[in-house]
Amino acid sequence: MKRIVLFLLTNLAVMLVMSLVLSLLGVSRFLTANGLQLGTLMVFSLVVGFTGAIFSLLISKPMAKWSTGARVIEAPQSSTEVWLVNTVQMLAQRAGIGMPEVAVYEGEPNAFATGAFKNSALVAVSTGLLEGMTKEEVEAVLGHEVSHIANGDMVTMTLIQGVLNTFVVFLARVVGYAVDRMLSRDSEDDGPGIGYMVTVFVCQIVFGLVASVIVAWFSRQREFRADAGSAQLLGNRQPMINALARLGSMQPGELPKSMAASGISDSAGISELFSTHPPMKDRIAALQNLNPAS
Repeated sequence: MKRIVLFLLTNLAVMLVMSLVLSLLGVSRFLTANGLQLGTLMVFSLVVGFTGAIFSLLISKPMAKWSTGARVIEAPQSSTEVWLVNTVQMLAQRAGIGMPEVAVYEGEPNAFATGAFKNSALVAVSTGLLEGMTKEEVEAVLGHEVSHIANGDMVTMTLIQGVLNTFVVFLARVVGYAVDRMLSRDSEDDGPGIGYMVTVFVCQIVFGLVASVIVAWFSRQREFRADAGSAQLLGNRQPMINALARLGSMQPGELPKSMAASGISDSAGISELFSTHPPMKDRIAALQNLNPAS
């Protein structure tokens, strides 16, 4: 589940830097002696919230290559790599997208897709996946990843994250201002006090956790859709069912946090609330109940 976590951490870091820079530049003039200027605060929140999400999206592909050590297949060095590139090309054509870059990285069974644009994305698979699954099962996993790209999932998640970021920034400062006014109502100092700064910091963490739960829920829905997309691309749901069943008996490899949402992880227990992936049994059940014509 690393992909989405790195995405969120990058996003949070950019948000904090943007907040600091804009404050130093005097852009955050929503705090006045007469109260909050909500319109100005909303603009500030939109800028901070979407800058972090969009920046994370734009650097997702180079960050993925760097964090996994993935080697892009420029010239296939084995029959397996030839098959891998040809299979991704075939699936991309069926999905109506441009040929993604294809990469391999050392690690336990897993795979991911990332990139800001449908026609210049990246599909990467681990050596553990290639060695531990049949070609039919690997093809199903590749179909899953290509479906993520065709569905525009990274862009969708960026928009969702940007909206949630905006509300986190906005609400944290509204609550911070309210707390600060209560603590300093007898003071002649009209500027923000320690109560404001501490409350904003705490609220951004708390609201950020709530936002993470919402992001994870959307991510889980995307997984069901990508599973169904793989079945549609292959014209058969059984290979994806077999792939998920095999993965359920294996230990999926950890991905860098910015790639976890398009990986193939499992989840269970209370951690499922924050997980970007549904439990394997639920994904298999959804495929088994899938209309063969869909």
